Amino acid sequence: MNEPAQNKSITSASGGGQGHLADVPPGPGGRKITRRQFLARGAAALIGAGLLTGGYSWQGETRWLDISRLTLDWKELPAAFSGMKLVHFSDVHLGFNKDAGDVKRLISHIRKAEPDLICFSGDIVDSYPEDLEESVPLFAGLTAPMGKYAVLGNHDYKHAEKLVGLLEAAGFRVLRNGHVLIRKGNEAIAVAGMEDYLINSPGPDPKAALGGISPGTFTVLLMHEPDYADFVQEYPIHLQLSGHSHGGQIRIPFIGAPFVPDGSVKYISGLYTVGEPKRKLYVNRGFGETYMPLRFMCRPELTVFTLRRMEG
Repeated sequence: MNEPAQNKSITSASGGGQGHLADVPPGPGGRKITRRQFLARGAAALIGAGLLTGGYSWQGETRWLDISRLTLDWKELPAAFSGMKLVHFSDVHLGFNKDAGDVKRLISHIRKAEPDLICFSGDIVDSYPEDLEESVPLFAGLTAPMGKYAVLGNHDYKHAEKLVGLLEAAGFRVLRNGHVLIRKGNEAIAVAGMEDYLINSPGPDPKAALGGISPGTFTVLLMHEPDYADFVQEYPIHLQLSGHSHGGQIRIPFIGAPFVPDGSVKYISGLYTVGEPKRKLYVNRGFGETYMPLRFMCRPELTVFTLRRMEG
């Protein structure tokens, strides 16, 4: 289900160079939509209605976790960290189609992966911080020798300070335009995290998050919206971990995702190369759902990376 490991520009149904046609009804705000958008949205509505009736996309695919395993190599990764396992999850959206019972299932899979480092890239709840409270002890039971790190997603800012407190109670270090250094002997890697791209205040600050990292340090960036990768290409980031897109949640054969949110229009799902070959972006499809309690051809995802030093 993931996209190929290359730099692909994937757009919503408005792409493809289709002209605006007078016989297609206007979209939201009175703007005309393309024929491709009109057909894709109509197909999505029909498929969604049929699948919801059958129960597959509601109780089937939303519960069918895909564990994606990738091995990535860099010359810049210190030898002491070669072979480390990094587990990445995103977009739990507790309170909308997901609860503590679902978190138990997710945590069991994370434990089986035996991670050295755990990273969460935002949207722990859909709306209310109280929806996280029951899961705090569950997340607190997760351990990783290199730590657990998180950023906030756009859904988390309604009650940001309370959610930060709950995530910290669960053992996560919440990175808000900051970074940490993880050391092994004389070697170190950096994990940085930024505020959400779609939230104006405080907003992402790459200088604050990345500016203090020594040149040449292998750096992992947590950023909720994947499209922000294009704005930080001058910074020495080796791996950006993002979510937000949910992979579209609904993917239609031969069309793809008819709906993707702002901030993940270009990068939707899987592994990409952004700019130079050593800079990678991974977009996790998320664990939960939002707006519609449905998934089709877009299973929820947990990603397990093995990071290795490339010799020579």
